[in-house]
Amino acid sequence: MLWVLIGMTLMADDKTRLAPGDHRRVLTVGGLERDYLVHVPAAYEGTKAAAVVLAFHGGLSNAAQMVHFCGLSDKADQAGFIAVYPNGTGLKEGAYTWNAGNCCGYAQRQNIDDVGFVRAVLDDLAGVARIDSRRVYATGMSNGGLVAYRLAAELSDRIAAIAPVAGPMGTETCKPSRPVSVMHFHGTDDRFAPFDGGQGERSVSQIHFFSVKHSIDNWVGANGCPREPIVTSLDSKVDDGTKVTRSLYGPGKAGAEVVLYRIEGAGHTWPGRKPSLLFLGKSTLNILANDLMWEFFEKHARK
Repeated sequence: MLWVLIGMTLMADDKTRLAPGDHRRVLTVGGLERDYLVHVPAAYEGTKAAAVVLAFHGGLSNAAQMVHFCGLSDKADQAGFIAVYPNGTGLKEGAYTWNAGNCCGYAQRQNIDDVGFVRAVLDDLAGVARIDSRRVYATGMSNGGLVAYRLAAELSDRIAAIAPVAGPMGTETCKPSRPVSVMHFHGTDDRFAPFDGGQGERSVSQIHFFSVKHSIDNWVGANGCPREPIVTSLDSKVDDGTKVTRSLYGPGKAGAEVVLYRIEGAGHTWPGRKPSLLFLGKSTLNILANDLMWEFFEKHARK
């Protein structure tokens, strides 16, 4: 796959607007040179503002790996949104992390302003693509899921909804300036970021993660959702040793929702995608995270 390097542009017009395909953009934020990858869907013509989905890689990974790990660009082509894959920071090329509060690695230790970086990414993207500022969403894997939570809390003026995968909140509390709907996917056999919190036996960072319950409870409260969810056991389409339960909290303030997909038997994986690394654990094929999160995002434009 060829990534095209394009310099920073301030205004979007016919000559500077990104064409369908894959691009790499570079900008300077906080004195650091940062970059992100962009997938513009095949049918994009620039005549209509498109939604944006930010997809954050896991710890000690990078944007290019995230493209293949989550498969979100295929969904972007199908649904017509622009998929954006930012790169974190780190001392080793391609092994990057995000500053998501209590995690992780270099980015946390150096107190990297990743919230400011994402704001700059969105400003930069608006200069080269016609985007719908009311439909900017975030997802992420593991450390990338943690940073999606941080963005929901600290960049709620730009982020409409989030859908973290295998990554709980990395902060004690959250105080968004507006309701932000949350959809969370997590396996009960996750040995990196345990469902019930604590230190994962395979965790490289060796931090004590907050539990999934901590994340859900905080965002149910922040969004003013009912404390008792509607719980549904989903039918198993594939006999792969996993079972999925959906807990729906809502509606809350401004129609906000919090949804948890609890995946019995699944590990540190992206639902609907077979993991390339077996030590991550089992991945369910009974749900497709990309389909579910996009359906969720479409319901929750920023008001």
